[in-house]
Amino acid sequence: MSGASHGTVVCRFDDLAPNTAQRFVVDGRPVAVVRIGDDLYAIGDTCSHADVSLSEGEVLCDSLEIECWKHGSAFSLETGEPQTLPATQPVPVFVVRQVDGDVVVDIETETAETAGGAS
Repeated sequence: MSGASHGTVVCRFDDLAPNTAQRFVVDGRPVAVVRIGDDLYAIGDTCSHADVSLSEGEVLCDSLEIECWKHGSAFSLETGEPQTLPATQPVPVFVVRQVDGDVVVDIETETAETAGGAS
Protein backbone atom coordinates (compact mmCIF):
# COMPACT_ATOMS: atom_id res chain seq x y z
CA MET A 1 0.00 0.00 0.00
CA SER A 2 1.30 3.40 -0.91
CA GLY A 3 1.15 6.28 1.50
CA ALA A 4 -1.79 8.03 -0.12
CA SER A 5 -4.72 9.33 1.90
CA HIS A 6 -6.13 7.25 4.73
CA GLY A 7 -9.20 5.19 4.05
CA THR A 8 -10.60 2.60 1.72
CA VAL A 9 -12.47 3.27 -1.51
CA VAL A 10 -15.77 1.37 -1.21
CA CYS A 11 -17.60 2.50 -4.37
CA ARG A 12 -18.24 5.38 -6.74
CA PHE A 13 -20.39 8.20 -5.34
CA ASP A 14 -22.78 7.87 -8.28
CA ASP A 15 -23.30 4.17 -7.45
CA LEU A 16 -24.92 5.07 -4.11
CA ALA A 17 -28.64 5.66 -4.48
CA PRO A 18 -29.75 8.84 -2.70
CA ASN A 19 -31.49 8.44 0.67
CA THR A 20 -30.42 4.82 1.08
CA ALA A 21 -27.81 2.82 2.97
CA GLN A 22 -25.46 0.27 1.48
CA ARG A 23 -23.35 -2.29 3.36
CA PHE A 24 -19.62 -2.62 2.81
CA VAL A 25 -16.94 -4.52 4.68
CA VAL A 26 -13.90 -2.35 5.36
CA ASP A 27 -10.88 -4.11 6.86
CA GLY A 28 -13.16 -6.81 8.22
CA ARG A 29 -15.68 -4.39 9.77
CA PRO A 30 -19.23 -4.06 8.43
CA VAL A 31 -20.01 -0.43 7.62
CA ALA A 32 -23.27 1.11 6.41
CA VAL A 33 -22.60 4.01 4.05
CA VAL A 34 -25.56 6.37 3.75
CA ARG A 35 -26.09 9.00 1.09
CA ILE A 36 -28.57 11.80 1.78
CA GLY A 37 -28.46 14.22 -1.13
CA ASP A 38 -24.78 15.04 -1.59
CA ASP A 39 -23.91 14.22 2.04
CA LEU A 40 -22.28 10.98 3.12
CA TYR A 41 -22.37 9.18 6.47
CA ALA A 42 -20.63 5.99 7.58
CA ILE A 43 -21.86 4.07 10.60
CA GLY A 44 -21.20 0.62 12.02
CA ASP A 45 -23.57 -1.72 10.21
CA THR A 46 -24.46 -3.87 13.21
CA CYS A 47 -27.29 -2.84 15.52
CA SER A 48 -26.06 -2.67 19.13
CA HIS A 49 -29.29 -4.28 20.31
CA ALA A 50 -30.07 -7.18 18.00
CA ASP A 51 -26.88 -7.90 16.01
CA VAL A 52 -28.55 -7.34 12.62
CA SER A 53 -27.54 -5.23 9.62
CA LEU A 54 -28.57 -1.57 9.90
CA SER A 55 -28.12 -1.00 6.17
CA GLU A 56 -31.25 -3.10 5.59
CA GLY A 57 -33.26 -0.60 7.64
CA GLU A 58 -34.86 2.68 6.69
CA VAL A 59 -32.90 5.91 6.27
CA LEU A 60 -34.73 8.76 8.03
CA CYS A 61 -33.49 11.74 6.02
CA ASP A 62 -35.19 14.51 7.99
CA SER A 63 -33.68 13.46 11.32
CA LEU A 64 -30.39 12.05 9.93
CA GLU A 65 -31.03 8.62 11.42
CA ILE A 66 -31.06 5.02 10.32
CA GLU A 67 -33.72 2.73 11.72
CA CYS A 68 -33.06 -0.93 12.48
CA TRP A 69 -35.57 -3.10 10.66
CA LYS A 70 -35.74 -5.70 13.44
CA HIS A 71 -37.05 -3.76 16.46
CA GLY A 72 -37.19 -0.14 15.26
CA SER A 73 -34.24 1.37 17.12
CA ALA A 74 -33.04 4.50 15.33
CA PHE A 75 -29.40 5.63 15.43
CA SER A 76 -28.01 9.08 14.71
CA LEU A 77 -25.92 9.05 11.53
CA GLU A 78 -23.82 11.85 13.02
CA THR A 79 -23.04 10.42 16.48
CA GLY A 80 -24.07 6.75 16.40
CA GLU A 81 -26.15 7.33 19.53
CA PRO A 82 -29.44 5.42 19.77
CA GLN A 83 -32.43 7.75 19.46
CA THR A 84 -35.12 5.21 20.36
CA LEU A 85 -35.39 2.05 22.41
CA PRO A 86 -34.80 -0.85 22.63
CA ALA A 87 -31.16 -0.04 21.75
CA THR A 88 -29.22 1.70 24.52
CA GLN A 89 -25.62 1.43 23.24
CA PRO A 90 -24.18 3.55 20.43
CA VAL A 91 -22.70 2.17 17.23
CA PRO A 92 -19.42 3.53 15.84
CA VAL A 93 -19.40 6.36 13.31
CA PHE A 94 -16.56 6.69 10.82
CA VAL A 95 -15.03 9.39 8.66
CA VAL A 96 -16.35 9.20 5.09
CA ARG A 97 -15.65 11.54 2.20
CA GLN A 98 -15.87 11.85 -1.53
CA VAL A 99 -12.52 11.93 -3.34
CA ASP A 100 -12.55 12.39 -7.11
CA GLY A 101 -15.95 10.71 -7.33
CA ASP A 102 -14.98 7.80 -5.07
CA VAL A 103 -16.48 7.16 -1.65
CA VAL A 104 -13.66 6.72 0.88
CA VAL A 105 -14.25 5.31 4.38
CA ASP A 106 -11.62 5.62 7.11
CA ILE A 107 -12.38 3.11 9.84
CA GLU A 108 -9.20 4.01 11.71
CA THR A 109 -10.82 7.30 12.70
CA GLU A 110 -14.05 6.94 14.59
CA THR A 111 -15.73 10.32 14.77
CA ALA A 112 -17.70 9.58 17.94
CA GLU A 113 -16.37 8.39 21.26
CA THR A 114 -17.30 4.74 21.51
CA ALA A 115 -16.69 3.96 25.14
CA GLY A 116 -18.55 0.66 24.99
CA GLY A 117 -15.81 -1.06 23.00
CA ALA A 118 -18.27 -3.17 21.00
CA SER A 119 -16.51 -5.03 18.24
